[in-house]
Amino acid sequence: MPSAPPCALVLFGASGDLAKRKLLPGMYELAREKLLPEKFALIGFARSEMTDEAFRAEFRTAVEKFARTKPVDQAILKKLESCVYYQQGDYGSPDAHAALTKKLEMCDATHGTANNRLFYLSTPPETFAPVIENLGKHAATLGRRADDPAAAATKPAAGWRRIIIEKPFGTDLASAQALNAQLHKHFRESQVFRIDHYLGKETVQNLMVLRFANSIFEPIWNYKYIDHVQVTVSETLGVGSRGGYYDKSGATRDMVQNHIFQLLALVAMEPPTSLDAVSIRDEKTKVFKSIRPIRADQVDQFTVRGQYSAGEHAGQKSDGYTKEKGVPAESRTETFSAMKLFVDNWRWSGTPFYLRTGKFLSEKVSEIVVRFRSPPLTLFQKQCETAVYPNDLIIRVQPDEGVIWRINGKVPGGQMNIKSVKLDFLYKETFNVEPPEAYERLIFDSMLGDQTLFIRGDEVEAAWAVIDPIEQGWLASKVPPHGYKPGSWGPKAAFDLIEEDGRRWI
Repeated sequence: MPSAPPCALVLFGASGDLAKRKLLPGMYELAREKLLPEKFALIGFARSEMTDEAFRAEFRTAVEKFARTKPVDQAILKKLESCVYYQQGDYGSPDAHAALTKKLEMCDATHGTANNRLFYLSTPPETFAPVIENLGKHAATLGRRADDPAAAATKPAAGWRRIIIEKPFGTDLASAQALNAQLHKHFRESQVFRIDHYLGKETVQNLMVLRFANSIFEPIWNYKYIDHVQVTVSETLGVGSRGGYYDKSGATRDMVQNHIFQLLALVAMEPPTSLDAVSIRDEKTKVFKSIRPIRADQVDQFTVRGQYSAGEHAGQKSDGYTKEKGVPAESRTETFSAMKLFVDNWRWSGTPFYLRTGKFLSEKVSEIVVRFRSPPLTLFQKQCETAVYPNDLIIRVQPDEGVIWRINGKVPGGQMNIKSVKLDFLYKETFNVEPPEAYERLIFDSMLGDQTLFIRGDEVEAAWAVIDPIEQGWLASKVPPHGYKPGSWGPKAAFDLIEEDGRRWI
């Protein structure tokens, strides 16, 4: 593995849940695997009042509770604690950012971080603008843009500057374009790392290897041999105390536009010319631009939205989505979303992609199902009492990351009976290790400056261009969200969406 260069990481939103559960433990795991640079500093930035010592104690607690590997190596943790600091302040406060600049300069002198800065915005989206603007105003913190004409006559600050942004990247096309414009005011696109943790998962990264490094799949990965593709991302819990926040987004904005679309793009993309970030993201963007638009008057034909009703599942009880705290009684925000899309290009002509996601569903699972066409002539059907099943390739993203290949096999005995059997591998069994957390890989890549597993600005806008007409159609539609019981697989209309085509959800 290449070595990450010296750097200081500023974690905005350091007191938040994501930081405690994933990001801070991720720092420890990188250090344990000797991937974190020796010359490194971590500065947490949040509104909560806290000293350096108090934040170090929170850092230790987070690592000991949520680290992937146990027991925690105390020597590594103690060494890492010595380069952890904290800056309290409002995200829009110039004074707080000025103090952050001084702390970064101290880290350069004390820890040898070489004036390299990595800013991670693990904050609510409404704070993006003030953080970005303040970073832009503090040249000692941000450094000058290399392509800034006003800075051409002066010597630019040494070291690199990069910014990581958590989703959502806007709430529609217009807001995504505005966010991109604001970012590009202070950062070049090569400095911007829009993070979607799904892209850091081992199975997702394995998709390109599965497709392009195996001759059994590469020639048949098209409409001639594939009947349809399903992508399911389901959660077992409701919105809980996040009802007020969730009601502003809904399942489609929260999951489809980013996570599910990224999975779709990796399944549908053409082979890139190489494995560099530009080539791969070019092909993903082409997929979004090839998706057939769903007009406002077609939303009830090609999409389904639902809301969970009263019930109990997975240890959580609810009186129904519209009774959740912070949710208006008349809300039409969907907690379940399903849709049928077509990628109108040479490879996928006429092949439907069925997508679904939702809260309070039967199981917590993220997977892709590629269903292949049945043989044109079923030789065995006359002699067999059992059906001859289509072949499925199931790519399980979570839990139990791995791949399942369902084929037909003869049942032992004198009769000609066929049964669907599976050839599979799970990462933890095949490689005898637990796959690393997605955030570990993504943070390490951002330190290296590798944007391959991050989302490009035009890619975000192309995805929103698909979602916007659907959202607008739902606003105009007279069909309200369909109800479904907690613990089910969503509303009946979602089953009708696929079964009317003679198919079924796997």
